[in-house]
Amino acid sequence: MAEYSRFLPWVLSGFGVFIFLPFSHLLSFICLVLFIIGWRDYRQEHHSILRNYPVSGHLRFMLEYIRPEIRQYFLESDEENLPFSRNQRAMVYTRAKRMNDKRGFGTIKSVYGADTEWIGHSAAPKEADPGTFRVRIGGPQCTQPYNASIFNISAMSFGSLSPNAILALNRGAKMGGFYHDTGEGSISTYHREHGGDLVWEIGSGYFGCRTPTGHFDPQRFAEQAISPQVKMIEIKMSQGAKPGHGGVLPAAKVTPEIAAARGVPLGQDCVSPAAHSAFSNPIEMMAFIRQLRELSGGKPVGFKLCIGQPWEWFGIAKAMMQTDTWPDFIVVDGSEGGTGAAPVEFADYVGMPMREGLRLVHSTLLGIGKRELVKIGASGKIISAFDIARAIALGADWCNSARGFMFALGCIQSRSCHTDHCPTGVATQDPNRQRALVVGDKATRVMNFHELTVEALAELVGAAGLEHPNDITADHIMVRQADGHPVPLATMLPTVPEGALLDEGSVNNLPEPFKTYWTGADPAAFARKRAA
Repeated sequence: MAEYSRFLPWVLSGFGVFIFLPFSHLLSFICLVLFIIGWRDYRQEHHSILRNYPVSGHLRFMLEYIRPEIRQYFLESDEENLPFSRNQRAMVYTRAKRMNDKRGFGTIKSVYGADTEWIGHSAAPKEADPGTFRVRIGGPQCTQPYNASIFNISAMSFGSLSPNAILALNRGAKMGGFYHDTGEGSISTYHREHGGDLVWEIGSGYFGCRTPTGHFDPQRFAEQAISPQVKMIEIKMSQGAKPGHGGVLPAAKVTPEIAAARGVPLGQDCVSPAAHSAFSNPIEMMAFIRQLRELSGGKPVGFKLCIGQPWEWFGIAKAMMQTDTWPDFIVVDGSEGGTGAAPVEFADYVGMPMREGLRLVHSTLLGIGKRELVKIGASGKIISAFDIARAIALGADWCNSARGFMFALGCIQSRSCHTDHCPTGVATQDPNRQRALVVGDKATRVMNFHELTVEALAELVGAAGLEHPNDITADHIMVRQADGHPVPLATMLPTVPEGALLDEGSVNNLPEPFKTYWTGADPAAFARKRAA
């Protein structure tokens, strides 16, 4: 209510005018007041909604104040996920603005409900230093390793996001010392303007490094990859929003800037195929990784995927062993992601959720005895310190967030990203809507969200009696099962002893899906071996 106390003099003045002025004069006065408010809203730089919707945008904030009563009795609760709950979004907004993110009067979660999770605290808590929460990425085959933050901006392309959004994200990453994943839309001038660290994502369209026919162009890749701003190269196998599905940016949405960044012609649909043309099987994929590492001057090269058929992932792992080629990192995305628009069936029913996929990748690398060579990132509905801690407990070395940083930019989860009608200027190419997003203000919020989330992670780690997130294991996380009994997360997940997959004879003693699918996985094809 304090937010609107400043309007009290206006209300009292209006009441006085209503009593003493004729009706025609009253209308003139109201129009003047609304004009002044509208002009002020249009010129201010802190609220994207008010810049795009002067005067009427105040209704949103007024409803925000009375929302608890309306929602409590008539609508949803604060914990309903659509896909992020109001409490989750409020946490990001307050941290981005450096406001009080504490909450009083206890939790509103059902702590005795099925699937409730918590991290066990210690009777001897410690102080963890968030300044040490960084991950060195780069194996023995890499000559330019990168020291990444434990929390970074996940893949979102220019074209999906507005120029101002890209500028604010990259400037925030520069200010906060973390990386900004380009998404498969390649590196635009907006990515380069502020010089923030970049992870260049190479998708099946090879945007920014393609021939006129849409195939991979080594020379164009090398020209961009050697930039000091590009810290790592990420091959996108699949994304959580629509794994196994290609994409098309209609010709009408291919602006000159997008065409220049992606290396595609104006006036034509920009097609991202479902499959890569640079390789057709896991062994060829390893050769592509070696090629990118050489062309980039030895920078870390890895790939991102949402796990689908487990035998295909096992085939990739076998190809690593057969060719002795080890990606520097693997980012595991989940079917609960992401920012990309997708057909309903893909968003709801395709792909493995991130936690299961993360555990499978971690266990496989342990099973082949090479976990220390390959770092693992996790991306999939991660916005809080607990989300990061849980992902690390499942095997991740660091985490990425896309929608969390969109909230930091001012996203209100209108879910209109694919319509070009984003009300806050985040996911639109409409110049009139883009102006709502003021780069300087939102870049600071991006930095704030990252900094305060990492600080919250340090507090969480310290409360558990640990000094670094690397010390978190699945034994530290408790989960309440459907029968009401709490168990350590470690007991709910399949575990594989280190090196266990090197002995084909012992695979039958391992948990699923290793027992059924490891032996039949084929490194020479994205398919299962046929029985003789």
